[in-house]
Amino acid sequence: MWSDEELRDIEPETPIRRTGARILAGSLRQTLSQRNLSRAASRPHELTRGETPSIIYAPHAASHGNFIEASYRRIAANPQWRKRLQKAHSSKRQARRSGPDEEIRSWRELDSATSSDALLMNIFCYPRLLAGTKLPALLGVDQGQIPEFGYHPRILLERSLTDRTEIDMRLGSLLVEAKLTEADFQTAPMRLLDRYPDFNIVFDRDALEVTGAGVRSYQLIRGILAAHAEGATFCLMCDGRRPDLIEAWYGILLAVRSYELRTRLRLLTWQEIAGALPLSLRTFLAEKYGIEATRGD
Repeated sequence: MWSDEELRDIEPETPIRRTGARILAGSLRQTLSQRNLSRAASRPHELTRGETPSIIYAPHAASHGNFIEASYRRIAANPQWRKRLQKAHSSKRQARRSGPDEEIRSWRELDSATSSDALLMNIFCYPRLLAGTKLPALLGVDQGQIPEFGYHPRILLERSLTDRTEIDMRLGSLLVEAKLTEADFQTAPMRLLDRYPDFNIVFDRDALEVTGAGVRSYQLIRGILAAHAEGATFCLMCDGRRPDLIEAWYGILLAVRSYELRTRLRLLTWQEIAGALPLSLRTFLAEKYGIEATRGD
C-alpha cells in the first residue's frame, strides 16, 4: 500500500499521451457496465454517478452479485480472503439507507463491477481449480497452491527501510498484478525509484520512458523489483482488449537488464486464462465480463 506522501507525489500523465489509454479503458468500462446492468436488476446494487455509471453490488445473505456463487462461498469461509472484501472503494462514497432500520453501508472496492481484484478472486478462489493441472501448468506453479491476496513483499529502500508495495496476489513463487479497466500503471518522479538500492542493477534507466510527469509504468517497475528481491516470478494479468497496457508491459521488459530475470516475467490475458478454466467459470466470465476464452476445451 502506498503512503499518502507517495500518492501525492504521483502525478498524472500528460493529456495527449493518456488520450488513447483513456479511450480504451473507458470503452471497456462502458462494456462492463452495460453487461452488468441487466445482471444487477435482480441483485442488490447501486450506481455510481456519471455518463456511464458503474454498478456497485451489495452482499446479500450468502451471495454477492459481483461473484460467482462457488467462489464467493469459499471467500466467505476463509478469514484472510474475506478480509479482502473490506478494501475501501476509491470514491469513499456510501450506499444510501434503503429503510429507517437499514444500516448505511460503505462502498467497497470489490463491490464494483469493474474491479480487477474481484475478477482475480472470482477465478482463483473457485473450488478445486488449483488442484487440477490446467491452470497451474499455464501459470508455471505447483498444483495445490493457496492464493494470498494483498501480499506485501519485502523490497529494501535506502537507509535499510522497507517498501510497502502491495501485490494483488501471491501464488507460491508467483507474484501477480491484475488489471482490467484501470487507465495505466501510474507515473511517478524518478526520485521515488532512486530510493531502491537495486533499481540501477535491475533497470537501464535510459530505456525507461520518462515524461514531464515522471517515469511511466511505476507499478510494473515496483512489481519487477519485488520479483528480483524475492527470486520470484512476476505476472501481469490484463484484458486482451487493452493493447495499451500490453504495449506498456513490453516497453518495461526492454528496460530490464538481466536476461535471467526476464525469463521470470510473464504476461497473460484474462482470455488466455479463461481457456484453462472449467466450463461453468468460463461461462460466468463471458456473461459478466465479456471475456471469451482464446484456448481450451
